Amino acid sequence: MERMQDHASRPAGLNGGGQDILGRPLDRIDGPAKVTGTARYAFEGAPENIAYAAIVGAPVGAGTLIAIDDTAARALPGVLDVIHGDPRMPAGEANSRGMPALNSLHFLHFGQPVAVVVAESQQVATEAARLVHVEAEAAKGRWDPREQPVDRDAKIGFLPPIDIGDVDAALADAAVTLDATYTTPVHFPAALEPHATTAWWEGDRLIVRTSNQIAGAARNTIAQVMKIPPERVRVLAPFVGGGFGGKTAVGPEVILAAIAAEKTGRPVKIALPRRQTAYMVHHRSPTVQRIRFGTDADGHITTIAHESVASQNDGGSFLEPVPFGTLPLYAGAARRFRTDVIRVDLPETGAVRAPGEAIGTFAVECGMDELAETLGLDPIDLRRRNEPKVDPTSGKPFSTRRLLDCYDEGARRFGWPDRVPDPASVRDGEWLIGIGMAAALRGNFTVNSEARVSVLPDGRAVVETDMTDIGTGTYTILAQVAGEMLGLPIDRVEVRLGDSDLPASAGSGGSFGAGSAGSAVASACEDILAELGRRMNAAPEELRLRDGCVHAGARTVSLADLLRNGEPIVAHGKAGPGKESQRTSQASHGAQFAEVAVNAVTGEVRVRRLLGVFDIGRVLNAKTARSQLIGGMAWALAYALTEDGVVDPRTGRFVNPDFGEYHVAVNADVPAIEAHLIEEIDDSANPVGAKGVGELGIAGAGAAIVNAIYNATGVRVRDMPVTVDKLLAGLPPI
Repeated sequence: MERMQDHASRPAGLNGGGQDILGRPLDRIDGPAKVTGTARYAFEGAPENIAYAAIVGAPVGAGTLIAIDDTAARALPGVLDVIHGDPRMPAGEANSRGMPALNSLHFLHFGQPVAVVVAESQQVATEAARLVHVEAEAAKGRWDPREQPVDRDAKIGFLPPIDIGDVDAALADAAVTLDATYTTPVHFPAALEPHATTAWWEGDRLIVRTSNQIAGAARNTIAQVMKIPPERVRVLAPFVGGGFGGKTAVGPEVILAAIAAEKTGRPVKIALPRRQTAYMVHHRSPTVQRIRFGTDADGHITTIAHESVASQNDGGSFLEPVPFGTLPLYAGAARRFRTDVIRVDLPETGAVRAPGEAIGTFAVECGMDELAETLGLDPIDLRRRNEPKVDPTSGKPFSTRRLLDCYDEGARRFGWPDRVPDPASVRDGEWLIGIGMAAALRGNFTVNSEARVSVLPDGRAVVETDMTDIGTGTYTILAQVAGEMLGLPIDRVEVRLGDSDLPASAGSGGSFGAGSAGSAVASACEDILAELGRRMNAAPEELRLRDGCVHAGARTVSLADLLRNGEPIVAHGKAGPGKESQRTSQASHGAQFAEVAVNAVTGEVRVRRLLGVFDIGRVLNAKTARSQLIGGMAWALAYALTEDGVVDPRTGRFVNPDFGEYHVAVNADVPAIEAHLIEEIDDSANPVGAKGVGELGIAGAGAAIVNAIYNATGVRVRDMPVTVDKLLAGLPPI
């Protein structure tokens, strides 16, 4: 059985009366496997006779390759091969558009892979890689984006420039204006699990166990680069230890492991060290963002412009969609949104958690705070006054939008005062205390996904899809969807993920995974309900399923008895963007609140409280949803205060490519964070009514912290992150 679910109707089994497990804060069903070590990640386990590899990177940030001398490396005991010169060897990461090749011996950036060493142990491979001598002719590189020309005509990225009305005229006529520029630095997608791959060949079929967010797309890319049919590639990613966008593409380590396994005839493992990860995995582009607002005397926005510049290398086609979250956020008839590009000789920039919104909200939400102060308005009041009735950029109606409720509930829970204290007016000893808030928004998408659901003769159900779980709770929520519709306790549902031989899904990324894959599972379950109805001589909507039994009127039959012939019921479900996704403007929304303390002597910033209230459509699992939001809020704290990928403009090398000096938030940095949910099922979003949650938490939280720092100190920092050196000179006297 196979069917495409129509958005216009919600699956009957989700309308209530099922197992009553959907939305509940159930523990992750994969939790025991993870804590006992039986969950197998990319670098763990492999066929016998494993070999290990280490990658040799380009020694200069720009220039050409002259020669590679591998004599010393080959002489080291335990070295199996030193591979270079293979035309399939990559120069960077790949996605569905292909992978840059190491062609014409020209370096795109420092650390670009030029050779791979294969050895009997990781220690030998790493030592031998150091012995490979790469001779290069260095050239002057484009390593400082501030010194490069801006290309205003580049046709890259998915968000075209938008101009509505006459922005300049509206600004000239406005009673109050704001014109401010904000900057954000390089950000790394620093996942806990390294970028790792184990590759081996079974006859002419390549098996790749890899840390990747989208197994099906990875299979196609690997096949393309290796020049073999996709059916001869199998990608396994049953457990992925975080990705944050950095594992949506196929990294060079994947292809190098496959080539090394082919040439040595042995399984090969590669795991990127942290310092190499910075060069072989894409990062978030630094940005310069100009925000302009024009309002009438009462604070109603008449014009808004969000114009930015982002970076990309010559091989990349992605462009950070900086104003993506600003497009539907506030009213204003005259509107301008654009992002221009600067070409640099650095590793590729790409999609990192909440591309666009994560950093675009720094500018627009700090700008709104500055505008509120100029107008003498409360920051929440200014936002309420400019809440649009329809999407102000597209003109489409909103599917659901509970942003005003998020403001109200957030203010109540946080204790937002009737009047915000004046900047630098609240003290606790030598600490200056401040509060701030910001809006959060993440666009919602539904992407083509498929799933197979089987009801077995013993009354259990099996869900199969190549969807991945990157720590987000996919195993659990898909079990909850199937269990709810089929009337099964969650321990009677088995979920199989992360195998490209299974039905193709959207994969994990863009906050579309849960809604898309969950809708495909729901579609398959709908067909199973139809078959059960036929066997019960009842319409599907007359059925009630609970605890492994099917009820129709006064009759009750167990699932096992309905499958007396011993044959499972198998259904194949599909879901994808429907007409509603084109008719309506869809997004998840939230309101972020922060309280900070800034030391008046040292400038040290401590975040005391973070609280967010969020509108995410149907809540599939309250615990995993809150966990995702809290994780995003913690990351936003690091964006606000510490994360800053620094490039040496003399060499094109990152100064801080590891966790020793690229400072992510740790437990000591993060207070008790609260994330609360407002639930309204969004039937327009997808059949399960859920909207994206994974990337929403990072949007706006950093801006709320920066706004709170201003309220505490009176120092307005527009260049992220807010470090001590940017505060000290402006701090008020003790």
